[in-house]
Amino acid sequence: MKLPFGENYNALYRDFSWQMPQTFNIGHAVSDAWAIREPDRVCLEHFNPAGNHASMTYGELAARSAAFANALTALGIKPGDRVALLLPQSFETVIAHAAIYKMGAIALPLALLFGGEALEYRLKVAGAVAVVTNAFGLLRIKPIRAKLPDLVQVISIDGAEAGVEDFTTLVAGHSSEFPIVNTGPDDPALMIFTSGTTGPPKGALHGHRVLLGHIPGMQFAHEGFPQSGDKVWTPSDWAWAGGLLNALLPSLFLGVPVVSSPAQKFDAHMAFRIMTEMKVRNAFIPPTALRLLKSVDNPLASYDLQLRTIGSAGEALGRETFEWARSTLGVTVNEFYGQTECNFVISSSAAFGVSRGDATGKAVPGHRVAIVDGTGTELPAGETGQIAIHRPDPVMFLGYWRDAPATDQKFAGDWLLTGDLGWQDAEGYITFVGRDDDVITSSGYRIGPSEIEDCLTGHPAVQLAAAVGKPDPVRTEIVKAYVVLVPDQQPSEALAGEIRDWVKTRLSMHEYPREIEFVAALPLTTSGKVIRRLLRDHAAAEAAGTIFP
Repeated sequence: MKLPFGENYNALYRDFSWQMPQTFNIGHAVSDAWAIREPDRVCLEHFNPAGNHASMTYGELAARSAAFANALTALGIKPGDRVALLLPQSFETVIAHAAIYKMGAIALPLALLFGGEALEYRLKVAGAVAVVTNAFGLLRIKPIRAKLPDLVQVISIDGAEAGVEDFTTLVAGHSSEFPIVNTGPDDPALMIFTSGTTGPPKGALHGHRVLLGHIPGMQFAHEGFPQSGDKVWTPSDWAWAGGLLNALLPSLFLGVPVVSSPAQKFDAHMAFRIMTEMKVRNAFIPPTALRLLKSVDNPLASYDLQLRTIGSAGEALGRETFEWARSTLGVTVNEFYGQTECNFVISSSAAFGVSRGDATGKAVPGHRVAIVDGTGTELPAGETGQIAIHRPDPVMFLGYWRDAPATDQKFAGDWLLTGDLGWQDAEGYITFVGRDDDVITSSGYRIGPSEIEDCLTGHPAVQLAAAVGKPDPVRTEIVKAYVVLVPDQQPSEALAGEIRDWVKTRLSMHEYPREIEFVAALPLTTSGKVIRRLLRDHAAAEAAGTIFP
């Protein structure tokens, strides 16, 4: 299934074909398959800010995940049960993932940043019977545990207490041999809740094949991955599809070490330090994080980076950030696109001749992607419509958990409708415009927020920005921008006017933000996407006079 490196894109796309095995288990594929051949091969490294970085081999991962699978089985966990993982990037997280897959249960990754209500909703909807967490996560679980009748086991990596099992003791007390369940590619393995940018989160259920489906995209975006010396790191939470499926699991499957780092608010200097000290060659850095890296002046003078590739996804990258990374870091960022339900289907790859600062990329080999209308009819080149993926596709979800109506609504015939707007040119390049809900209608124009936000972040005083439509009696909506300034700048009417003129002269008279509100931070999902819905609600309430600007 490995992409032949060096071929031109058209031949690569034309000749690619999926080779799905009859049986496939993610847990075996990311641990035992390598442990059998090279047990001493390093698969994980952990960055410690104080030094003394730790490492783990495939042999250790295979043995410990087998022991934890035995422990879960002894606790009454069965194939098909949902086991939640409320953990940071850590060795224990990977051990738990592999164990859950090996025993035929369903992994439910959850972000530690979730509050009690968010966790209660997801655990209740999924019917999770167990949760593996740490001391911080326990503080969130304890107040809601009585409201979760399905949740019978709580395991902590930070030690036992009343009603809580100790992870280390469980692993040490069970055999390192486990009969891996003979799963097929379509058997359920993983449930990831959608990020909730536009509505209530839904549990997207994936089969074991989802890992195999991500391999061509990984090899395309990271330019012939794996190459000698490759090593992967992402600041993205492994609870998100991006961190888990765009970095962790495909890398382990391909025998590439993955660097983990302590959970923290993203810090640009720390990110550069991690990449330098751990000799990271391949980074997956979402656009928001890349824009935050721009706050470090001349990073190559202070940090000895050895980056070979950078992939980015989650929101539109934009030309400004694309050009900054190429000129400052010396690496062309390969942007890619997908969503929780069907991930890594569009990508750039400079090495394969697919790279343009004003476009997301082309369809990854193995995936059929098109721009369609609401009925699933393909639209001609240049026309804006919904980005859609044709089924069957190995990265496509099995369906929303116990929600057949919502699953049916996601499709128009055999096209999965992403709800994201984009357009495709005659060369096959696809440009992501934004969520259908995010498009701003002003004076008869339909305006995507991404281009405005990209332009805004090009202003030297702007660190992050989000653009939304604010209801207006004359223009239907006006463009309103929420702006986070770089640390040494102070909000002022003069600066707001300068920023408006910056956009007006670079884009157009109808796209510039007529209102600018300076804010300390933007509302973000755990995957780093701006929750524009909250900003739209704020702007609408402002327009209605229920709150004051």
